[in-house]
Amino acid sequence: MRFLIPLGVFLVMVIFLAIGLSLDPRNLPSPLIGKPAPTFQLSKVEEPSQALTPESFRGRVILLNVWASWCVSCRQEHPVLLELAQRQEVPIFGLNYKDQLTAARDWLSKFGNPYEASGFDQDGRVGIDLGVYGVPETFVIDKKGLIRMKHTGPVTPQALEKDILPLVERLKQEP
Repeated sequence: MRFLIPLGVFLVMVIFLAIGLSLDPRNLPSPLIGKPAPTFQLSKVEEPSQALTPESFRGRVILLNVWASWCVSCRQEHPVLLELAQRQEVPIFGLNYKDQLTAARDWLSKFGNPYEASGFDQDGRVGIDLGVYGVPETFVIDKKGLIRMKHTGPVTPQALEKDILPLVERLKQEP
């Protein structure tokens, strides 16, 4: 009888572990869904004398992609973003996160630039305001500046076709 309590506790712990291991870490909920994107003013990677603010994309449905030159997964998703930019289905803006300006510029020069503009978030404060856990992360922001989706991890062709682009098309139809 005295062994039943520890055995019961052990079984409960095994059940919680099994549930935890079955969850997809990319499906991290964001408390910002349905809320306005945070306000910011960042120098543009491409032209530091110019600023990128949420007003730069207000009135349009956009993707905001958080990236860095040191991010291996960003390199993995980059061809997908380049192809999407060529298709011109949705404007892509970048948020260069905790990087060096010269490294970010060199990276875009070497691999191509899918971004209409990319803000330079050297200290990561804007990323923190967005609830960024790591890079890459991509947000769908609607015409009113509300965050409508957060995609954690590299954007894949499957994620684009199944989740991101259908939402973008639906949001484009809203007034």
